[in-house]
Amino acid sequence: MKRTTIGFSIHRPEIIPATADLMRWHEAIFLEEPPVPEFRQMLTGALSIDDYLLLVDVEYPEFSRGMCRLLRELYQNGKKIIQVEPFLQNLLEVHAFFSRGHCPNELKPESIQHQVYLTERDTTKALLNYYQIVMNGSFEATVKAIIRFARSDAARFRLRDRLRAQALASQITQYPSAFVEAGAIHYSLYPLLRQSVPKQVQIKPVFLAHKALKTLGQKGHLFGPGDQLTLTYIFHPDIRGTQREDLLAARSLIYTKLIEKEELSAELKNFPHVRNERVCMQTVNLLTLDDCGRLFSLIRRLKTAHARQLVEDYFVRVMKHPRPDIKRPSV
Repeated sequence: MKRTTIGFSIHRPEIIPATADLMRWHEAIFLEEPPVPEFRQMLTGALSIDDYLLLVDVEYPEFSRGMCRLLRELYQNGKKIIQVEPFLQNLLEVHAFFSRGHCPNELKPESIQHQVYLTERDTTKALLNYYQIVMNGSFEATVKAIIRFARSDAARFRLRDRLRAQALASQITQYPSAFVEAGAIHYSLYPLLRQSVPKQVQIKPVFLAHKALKTLGQKGHLFGPGDQLTLTYIFHPDIRGTQREDLLAARSLIYTKLIEKEELSAELKNFPHVRNERVCMQTVNLLTLDDCGRLFSLIRRLKTAHARQLVEDYFVRVMKHPRPDIKRPSV
């Protein structure tokens, strides 16, 4: 029986060791990124890692640098490493099409590129709408804007995961064992891929952050309220008008102000990001919709450190609750 592991992960340097442990047990590794011509040069050493990262758009440079070092090692040990992300690949092709002077109405309506363009356009529009509202709009209007964006983002994830499952289905069966890299929010890739391959291919999902949580003596997940809302719409696109949607959207407004923004790369064995995300989740899970409304008006324009201090004070003064430990992770 052939086996495929889907490694659902967070893009943090502290997760790389657990990722490496899993990748080493598989013959082929499928990365969650579109093909880049210079990628092979980076793997072989013909192009330095730093020069390669300058050519690609990376959100987390320390994580990406560590992953490149790992992939080089695996490549030298004979692993097959393949970039597969059709949505982003088609999006890049759409951008190139427009850069040559073409217009959106020149995309063929039945094409994948047209689907990708429409989905990306709608999601970007919803995100920009949220950015316009969050600084000056009412709490209620901001919650609605978050929900609109989460719905659009969920539609984008559904298309991304469907296209990637289709592309992976024919490729993973070529190897006795395969590792598929995926962000944790792409969980729908698991049922989609399981439905797309023969029964003799075993598909196993693994959440790589669980090892970190276990080491820290905790259980649960690392889906913040915004991710929980998006996942709700991914799997239940017709749901609407529930109190849970409003509460998750409201909590996400507070969560994004508390979470550590900088990429931490020291003392990784202590899992600084995992600890920070977990305590921020535990903090906002204690907030009601009214709590979120009060806090939002106070912290919407504050820097992260000041927002954390105000939320800590709110827990003590208003909620009569012990002060949460949401200070910047110690490294």
